[in-house]
Amino acid sequence: MIEMNTKPPLDHYYQLVQDIILDRQDPITGLLPASTAVTAHGDYTDAWVRDNVYSILAAWGLALAYRRSEENKGRTYELEQSVVKLMRGLLVSMMRQAHKVERFKHTQDPLDALHAKYDTHTGDVVVGDHEWGHLQLDATSLYLLMLAQMTASGLRIIFTIDEVNFIQNLIHYIGRAYRTPDYGIWERGNKSNHGVLQN
Repeated sequence: MIEMNTKPPLDHYYQLVQDIILDRQDPITGLLPASTAVTAHGDYTDAWVRDNVYSILAAWGLALAYRRSEENKGRTYELEQSVVKLMRGLLVSMMRQAHKVERFKHTQDPLDALHAKYDTHTGDVVVGDHEWGHLQLDATSLYLLMLAQMTASGLRIIFTIDEVNFIQNLIHYIGRAYRTPDYGIWERGNKSNHGVLQN
């Protein structure tokens, strides 16, 4: 005999989001580790911008569903605040590099680019500027796109005029970054893939 799931559908998804995503959210920074694994290939417990934004979309989508259904206002608020906490955690990490964003607009030097991953527990950068390809245009662009959509949905993520100014500066940063030969997407253009077709 097959046991039927008697939980309302949203509650089932809530439990999944809680177990898979939110239980791993750092209570201080709000950031999520890319993985809990430390392997021979590296330590993946850092918070990548791209992974964090994609992951928190599940919580945001579920919050919107709860908001529409009016099933559980407490869960709506809890999920929304988890989203705000993560997006603000990324914002704080990026704002610590505001001087680099300003410099990059003039130099377009990949060494002046924003870092694409941070320490999950502190929000600090985890590698030096020259050690890893940071110019990942898709990660910063994805953050800005989702920040705009989440704000339009009613979430308050940006609190101060300094934050407003930094976000505006990120728009200018993106406007300059696409012109560099790094390609800026998924680390392409760094390491072994230089966009050259092999026969």
